[in-house]
Amino acid sequence: MASKILANLIVMGGGILARAVVQAYRQALTNASKNGVAQETIQNTIRRASKVMTEQEAQQILGVTEETPWEEIIRKYNTLFENNAKNGSFYLQSKVHRAKECLESFHQAKDQGTSPP
Repeated sequence: MASKILANLIVMGGGILARAVVQAYRQALTNASKNGVAQETIQNTIRRASKVMTEQEAQQILGVTEETPWEEIIRKYNTLFENNAKNGSFYLQSKVHRAKECLESFHQAKDQGTSPP
């Protein structure tokens, strides 16, 4: 009998606690929207997500300069990409890949005489 009462108290207490958490969350969202915090957070998140790798950052990752021929860039890319594939660093491997893509767009733009995207 006591275990049944204890179980009911736990279930009721959990329900009350859940409702209180939901109400507090709603109030926090309301306060944030009044202060403009929510909009600012969304804008910062979008800015961070759309950050594009610069040519200088890509050169540093691959260890090349502006004067490095494209064939040498590809050799360095292949070496770094394969090393990171073997040693299991997916993050570094993706950075190397993004660096090559970035430099590729700059080299294509130079060859066509236009500015990169």
